[in-house]
Amino acid sequence: MIYLDYSATTPVNEEVLDTFVKVSRNFPGNPNSLHRLGVSSRELIDASTKQIADILNVKPSEIIYTSGASESNNTAIKGICLQYQNRGKHIITTNFEHSSIYGPISYLQTLGFEVDFVKTDANGIVDLDDLKSLLRDDTILVSITAVNSEIGIVEPIEEIGKILKDYPKCFFHSDLTQIIGKKEINLENVDLASFSAHKFFGLKGIGGLIKKEKINLVPLIHGGKSTTIYRSGTPAVALIASFAKALRLAYVDIEKHYNYVTKLNNMVKEGLGKYSNIHINSNNKCLPYVLNLSVIGIKPETMLHALEEEDIFISTQTACSSGDSYSKAVYSLTNSKELAFSSIRISLSYVTKEEEIKIFLDKFIKIVDKLSLRS
Repeated sequence: MIYLDYSATTPVNEEVLDTFVKVSRNFPGNPNSLHRLGVSSRELIDASTKQIADILNVKPSEIIYTSGASESNNTAIKGICLQYQNRGKHIITTNFEHSSIYGPISYLQTLGFEVDFVKTDANGIVDLDDLKSLLRDDTILVSITAVNSEIGIVEPIEEIGKILKDYPKCFFHSDLTQIIGKKEINLENVDLASFSAHKFFGLKGIGGLIKKEKINLVPLIHGGKSTTIYRSGTPAVALIASFAKALRLAYVDIEKHYNYVTKLNNMVKEGLGKYSNIHINSNNKCLPYVLNLSVIGIKPETMLHALEEEDIFISTQTACSSGDSYSKAVYSLTNSKELAFSSIRISLSYVTKEEEIKIFLDKFIKIVDKLSLRS
């Protein structure tokens, strides 16, 4: 099997799974219980939280555990807007966000919130001058992803955060799902940030929301304190401990892994970019872990299933997309419906082998030739 869909999810690391199993067996107490078993579980959560905070250079009190990035995004966007709606009802975002950003924003529009989409350049990078022009006295939230999940566009999060420091009534949220564990990022000027363990070889069902101090939220889930007052529910001790383990492992040799994946990315681009009916949509401003391309005249689903028959696994749009017939992100970048209707995503990892890429390229070209003749 050749797996090239790491942006959708990663297989769990054996060490991470081992941590989950050991903690599940050895820490049965509810962390909010006052007896010895509860205290032991609470101490383990606190130690895990400190490890995560140290890696991301934030405070332990600024970490909220969730079920994943989608919940984190919903908690951040709804929580901020409902908490501070007396300040204004204006939101700014981009055309390159995940569906779990558009979902809560669309809901807030039914409550009277107004949304503007900031312009981006030919590479999909946010136009900072346009962002400044959109900012108003009643702008309450700017939500811009660090890395687009479908194409891999890397946005200038640090620069955006610096601009927004001049707007104290406006909060800055960023979805970090596709960058955490792949590239270092400075969160000094980010107010809220979402991420999920299963994107860096952790278990599904656990994610995080960084919420800086002195910021309040209306909780998405009410019902008492968990690890914080902002998300109720019995703390998942084993998931939290394994979350910390996965993050620690992701940051070991992070630069070395980045360089290796860049090499793999270049192999794919060089192998496929010479064909006239294959268009590389990702550009040199994109994270190398994600490579989006279009095979002109062939439906993405047809390519996906043809590769699946060869035991090779890629994706069309982002795994959480609504199933639309074309990629909105690719269309926003290229302004081409033809490319948007035929786009596929190849996502790489440091565990991907060069030999796997060579086999993939060989199979891919043969399938394209076969399907092109058939069409």
